[in-house]
Amino acid sequence: MKQNITLSFDKHLIRKARVIAAKRATSISKMIGDELTRAVEEADRFDKARRQALAELKAGLHLDGHGPVPRDTLHER
Repeated sequence: MKQNITLSFDKHLIRKARVIAAKRATSISKMIGDELTRAVEEADRFDKARRQALAELKAGLHLDGHGPVPRDTLHER
């Protein structure tokens, strides 16, 4: 569902944006919508990755029952 909003920008910025939109055969509204969509999707991906990383940290490192290796074993000659 779409909803209209009102935004205010500098006239010079709007003028430049119109030129860019025309070159891309699109509208300023579509350009802004695409950028907002990209920003929201990026934030969602970051939040998901953050939750996964925190869950992995909370789960801890599993070494399959193997503890630290003795120093002598690592440096056998």
